[in-house]
Amino acid sequence: MVIARGKLCGLRGPGEDDMAGSTVRSVTYDLLRDLGLTTFFGNPGSTEETFLKDFPADFTYHLALQEASAIAIADGYAQATGKPAIVNVHTAAGLGNAMGNLITAALNKTPLIVTAGQQTREMLLMEPWLTNVDATQLPRPWVKWSYEPARPEDVPAAFMRAYATATQAPAGPVFLSLPLDDWDKKLEGRAVVRTVSHRIAPDPERLKDFAGILSGATNPALIFGAAIDRGAGWPDAIALAEALDATVFAAPASERCPFPEDHPLYAGGLPFAIGPLSERLKGHDVALVIGAPVFRYYPYVAGAYLPQGLRLLHISDDPAETSRAPVGDSIVGDAVLATRGLAGLVSARAATGAAREKLAHRMAPHPASDAPASGGDVPTAAEVFAALAEVRLPHTVLVEESPSNLADLHTHWPITEPATFFTFASGGLGWNLPASVGIALGERDTGRNRPVMLIIGDGSFQYSLQGLWTAAREQVPLVVIALRNGEYGILKSFAVLEETPGVPGLDIPGLDLVSLAKGFGCAAERISDLSALKERVAAAFNATGPTVFEVPINPSIPPLI
Repeated sequence: MVIARGKLCGLRGPGEDDMAGSTVRSVTYDLLRDLGLTTFFGNPGSTEETFLKDFPADFTYHLALQEASAIAIADGYAQATGKPAIVNVHTAAGLGNAMGNLITAALNKTPLIVTAGQQTREMLLMEPWLTNVDATQLPRPWVKWSYEPARPEDVPAAFMRAYATATQAPAGPVFLSLPLDDWDKKLEGRAVVRTVSHRIAPDPERLKDFAGILSGATNPALIFGAAIDRGAGWPDAIALAEALDATVFAAPASERCPFPEDHPLYAGGLPFAIGPLSERLKGHDVALVIGAPVFRYYPYVAGAYLPQGLRLLHISDDPAETSRAPVGDSIVGDAVLATRGLAGLVSARAATGAAREKLAHRMAPHPASDAPASGGDVPTAAEVFAALAEVRLPHTVLVEESPSNLADLHTHWPITEPATFFTFASGGLGWNLPASVGIALGERDTGRNRPVMLIIGDGSFQYSLQGLWTAAREQVPLVVIALRNGEYGILKSFAVLEETPGVPGLDIPGLDLVSLAKGFGCAAERISDLSALKERVAAAFNATGPTVFEVPINPSIPPLI
């Protein structure tokens, strides 16, 4: 259940009116206090300044230099803290800047309240400069709800509805367009604070049916998705897998790791193409997908959706996922509640001890390249990751955006603890760097203080590098490994698969990542010697702010299937 404070404390920051002179602004800030939304992320503009006027002393504002970074920092923070976050962007242009990472937040199912200023109501009919024309349409379809209050008096209630909508299953971003002249309007009384449930219990009778099907299977497979990790469901996933002695897969291209990769029942991630995925499931008679789409595909590789003789079951809290699944029988319900319920309903079977065919690249959706060891001054990605694995601290949180090196990374970095792996659900570059900043902020604010490392390619590094400034300004401990291969390696892999030679723009020479990082206030250096890299990374884990290492690597073109 989403719990709001029962007692309305009435604390105010400097410049806010007492109850006798309450305004839309003061009532809204009181509501945000009651909802625990006192941490803002954003990049303000002229249409937002009236909202932020006399910003309360008990609130925190994390500034990002561009709206795409603001959205992703807030997303990472919300995922790290397990609480919704509020993001303030600048009218239409700022929301446009934010859209790429808003798409990722939607697919990550992160509860965000995104606000943008709107021009003065008295001028809206004329569409003056900085008007957000059709404001509620611009962020669609990547928000659950989009609204511009009809009256200034409706602003606090709109925030309450936004909070309820963002946090109810399936969680996700919402958007409010807020005219800049609303905030000083007089408003009597306080906003109504409500609570809503954010979990959906599965149909108990249908869950019993699924339990019977699983209990009768001769070789069941469990396919867990990111919702298991979002809901702190690793113990429940392990209990169900062990009760069934079932082979466990990670859903293809999962943005969070749903199961310990060192568990004997774990086999690895499924491929993200139709034919290869079906081939991988051969030999199983029942497969249950929990907390993921059926399925996340990208390259089109023809084949049957399922191998002959396999029955597919599917559980998700998102009706859109269950309705668009091309095959299988579904239940709408919370992934962790359903997993826990099934663990108590299935007929336990004795463990056979049979060895599972394990993928060396674990949850990566495609295999590693067969590039040989470098034998020279420039290491391979695999050699870099093996070196990092030697010096990473216990409980390190890994964030990755290096698509062409993903399989090598997972080969050397198994995920064995919950909530220690994050990436983007959308595949759109530019989320992970600022998100790692938000995750590191969340680690600090929750008091867990786990170390955070970002692995990112030199191409990905360019999309939201402004997030480094926020990391430096906030002095968050963050270790960034920027791999420099001078190309868009993953696009060269697609060129092989799609038989499209001669595509321009796949090489990116001349980048100086160290200078870029230093320009935003980070400590940074270029290192190719692995012994020196290990020494510097070990020291960087104890630094008080972010450190960026540019590491040249030999380029390689991994196979996609």
